[in-house]
Amino acid sequence: MLSPVHKITLNTLELPPVGELEILVVGDVMLDRYWLGDADRVSPEAPVPVLHVAHEEFRPGGAANVALNLVSLGARCTLIGLVGDDDAGRDLKTTLEAAGVRCDFLTVPDWPTIVKLRLLAQRQQLLRADFEEKLPYTAESERFAQLQNKVELHLRNADVLVLEDYDKGVIEDPRGFIHAASQARVPVLVDPKMKPLSLYSQATVVKPNEKEFINAVGVTDDFAGAARGLCEEHGIGGFVVTRGGQGMEVCTAQETRHIPARPVEVFDVTGAGDTTAAGLAVGLGLGWPLVDCARMANVAASIAVSKSGTSPVTAPELRQALAASGSDRGLLTRPELAAAVADAKASGDKVVFTNGCFDILHAGHVTYLEEAAALGDRLVVAVNDDASVTRLKGAGRPLVPVEGRSRVLAGLSCVDWVVSFDEDTPEALLQLLQPDVLVKGGDYGPDEVVGSELVEAYGGEVRVLSLVEDVSTSAIVDRIRDSE
Repeated sequence: MLSPVHKITLNTLELPPVGELEILVVGDVMLDRYWLGDADRVSPEAPVPVLHVAHEEFRPGGAANVALNLVSLGARCTLIGLVGDDDAGRDLKTTLEAAGVRCDFLTVPDWPTIVKLRLLAQRQQLLRADFEEKLPYTAESERFAQLQNKVELHLRNADVLVLEDYDKGVIEDPRGFIHAASQARVPVLVDPKMKPLSLYSQATVVKPNEKEFINAVGVTDDFAGAARGLCEEHGIGGFVVTRGGQGMEVCTAQETRHIPARPVEVFDVTGAGDTTAAGLAVGLGLGWPLVDCARMANVAASIAVSKSGTSPVTAPELRQALAASGSDRGLLTRPELAAAVADAKASGDKVVFTNGCFDILHAGHVTYLEEAAALGDRLVVAVNDDASVTRLKGAGRPLVPVEGRSRVLAGLSCVDWVVSFDEDTPEALLQLLQPDVLVKGGDYGPDEVVGSELVEAYGGEVRVLSLVEDVSTSAIVDRIRDSE
């Protein structure tokens, strides 16, 4: 079990080591079979492609894919589910245990392990065939009691309980599992299907997709209001509603945040929901705020959809993608900055904007920029280019070219984005970006700040911060010249 000292808050999108994290997954397991090859002709028997099968693969699916993603991310995982006494069940267990998943399966006599067969040509899916039967009703109560006992046993060492409900019978009534986790003080993540959401009462997080959410609450454009009502009525900590290409909605009783989908080439959406669940579970186990859990899960899902079939996302892949997701920090062009600010605002971040020449960066600048950054979530610094500095400051200025000034600013931890502009004022940038807060330093009122009327007209805020006394670029330049 992960000790409390290892539970950290996410300040930046990066995945720490999670080797001590214990996650218990309970749900419907299945085996995904793949027949792969080429389809370069049409059958003479019917207008369908003929697949020349070159090789076969099988991979864990359903709750088993969530477990496989968790160990691929570096966590420890125990998986509880139902299998038949057959080759598919044995293949599933062998594959999972070889990957590091601890399997505590309950074998159901005279019932086949669920198998989904996919036919792929040139890595494109042609057909899916499902092999499954309903669970026998005989000994149903005994089966549930056995599952409940297994869950209660493994909860003693768990940091998170994940309920993966595919409506195949394992999570027929989740209330007993959730109650046991509550007693053990273990957070619960539910990946639901078409059940009343009231059955997941007291869960920490519920992760429906858009279709499942609308099915539960009715057709609505108000995700925030519906989710808030469900949280309050059923004691649910929060919802993460996945919406495919439209990203995610993170909703609690207190707030709603939208997380846009990452711009990637979608190859196969199979298993993306499982990867999202694994990412959320890891974040919950680390004690991250829900919105940060969702941000990481969003990045993990973007990796999954770029792969073929149910392929787990590895920790190195996720770390690299998380690092890339933060690569928009630093020097940006005007179009790049416009896109970055739009994404940040769509995610609910408060964007702060300031501008200046910043010729010879000094302690006064740093103090001022740190105070500006504290007013929001993202700080944009717009830098006058060389020609505009000369027009404003006179001949001999700037002392440092705009490339150097921009690089120094971008190196400050309090600065997110730096952009240069060639106009005498930043009004064109303000019109383009529409930041939430415009900040300047000086001894004048907010109404005297260039661009203040524009910002206030669209509902933004203008703030004037005090300057650090006796520190200025001009004074530094004068001292250098006097010494010479």
